[in-house]
Amino acid sequence: MTQARFIVTGRVQGVGFRAATRNQAIRLGLTGIARNLANGSVEVLAIGEAAALDALEAWLQRGPPLAKVDHVVRTEVEVGPALTWRGFSTG
Repeated sequence: MTQARFIVTGRVQGVGFRAATRNQAIRLGLTGIARNLANGSVEVLAIGEAAALDALEAWLQRGPPLAKVDHVVRTEVEVGPALTWRGFSTG
């Protein structure tokens, strides 16, 4: 299992981005969380197989129809006991 942190910037708040991200992550078999940040970006923390994380990253580059993604920055994060979730939530 691998964990990645994505910071997505652009028009990504108020357009259903977190809910659409959750749906896509569940389809890919990932667990984690998508949450709004105070600066207007969205943070996504996801755990799963490397190929599924790559697929999520590709999807995040586009996002849902009403979003306009400017950048996606990915950081690999070491998975530890405190960093495991059940399901995928929007916080």
